[in-house]
Amino acid sequence: MRALVQRVSKAEVAVEGTVIGRCGAGLMILVCAMEGDDEAAAEKLAAKISKLRIFKDENDKMNRSIRDIGGSALVVSQFTLAAETKGNRPGFSTAADPETGLALYEHFTETLRALDVPCETGKFGADMAVSLTNDGPVTIWLDTAQ
Repeated sequence: MRALVQRVSKAEVAVEGTVIGRCGAGLMILVCAMEGDDEAAAEKLAAKISKLRIFKDENDKMNRSIRDIGGSALVVSQFTLAAETKGNRPGFSTAADPETGLALYEHFTETLRALDVPCETGKFGADMAVSLTNDGPVTIWLDTAQ
């Protein structure tokens, strides 16, 4: 699985003009299930993110996790993280099929919640408008295949 993780002071996602998910200080997580991914990959990614030390400590060093700061997450599915950009038009054939993608997106979010990270979500497959205030900015790319 792939994720683009952004440390945020706030984030929200809307569908057809209605906000359906938001978070305050914490993480904006764009996530994509890749072809061949399984529940173990979703669990590995959630565990990694829950322990990722990208929040400042009392010495202004990135030394705290989202759990350490009592933060929350906004998790949004984004199959375009699977983009292959050899030409001018991206291809997405390495993304998981929609049924598998939805199941792994939900499993990832449930696992993150089980790891004591409060989460809200977008709507899988919907045309969403995402807004956020990146804190830092801090943006981290994660891929369980690497």
